[in-house]
Amino acid sequence: MGVKRAIVLAGGKGTRLAPYTTVLPKPLMPIGDMPILEVLIRQLSKAGVCNITLAVGHLSSIMMAYFGDGAALGVDIVYSHEDQPLGTAGPLALVARPEETFMVMNGDLLTDLDFVAMAEAHERSGSAATIGLYRRDVNIDLGVIVTDVAGTVTEYIEKPVYSYLVSMGMYFFEPRALDFIPAGSHFDLPDLIRALVASGERVSSYLHEGFWLDIGRPDDYQRAQIEFETLRSRIL
Repeated sequence: MGVKRAIVLAGGKGTRLAPYTTVLPKPLMPIGDMPILEVLIRQLSKAGVCNITLAVGHLSSIMMAYFGDGAALGVDIVYSHEDQPLGTAGPLALVARPEETFMVMNGDLLTDLDFVAMAEAHERSGSAATIGLYRRDVNIDLGVIVTDVAGTVTEYIEKPVYSYLVSMGMYFFEPRALDFIPAGSHFDLPDLIRALVASGERVSSYLHEGFWLDIGRPDDYQRAQIEFETLRSRIL
């Protein structure tokens, strides 16, 4: 893979996993016998990504003590600190500007995504950004009623299942995308994507049909614990 640099967003407070994240950064929450962020870093190293920036904030000293300079995992890790919450895209303005295509990802993902294949798809697209997508089904355990403007019932759908394409929290960017992030302001990745689209820049997507979980919710974290041992050889 030609992409050698990744920026991992690891500064959030992980409030949905409280009280655990009161004393432990969410990226250090264990999956099997290692933190979720270590799983990601091992995947990045295997894919040829050797330079990793961890954008840290909440309980950053614990994360720095655990990963150090990354040598033990075969990568070079540097840290970017945000003194105040800047959203998910704002911290990108604080890091040393990449000169080539780079990855951005959330630090709490468990996935068997092929990073190399996504990088190659991004390169072929010529886009300023590529978003990793996953198809997520949402079950509604109620009867859904559809009415017209007069209140007349036109449809009754019992416990429907809706399917959506959702962001995996995994991106590839070209350096020019950083020009759209206001320095020192709270700015999220959806804001950046909207700004790119509004400017006429092309934004592509990459649909992953394998395994993906964001461990930010207690039920997904519990599922990750169960699934990891089965998927371990495929993920690592």
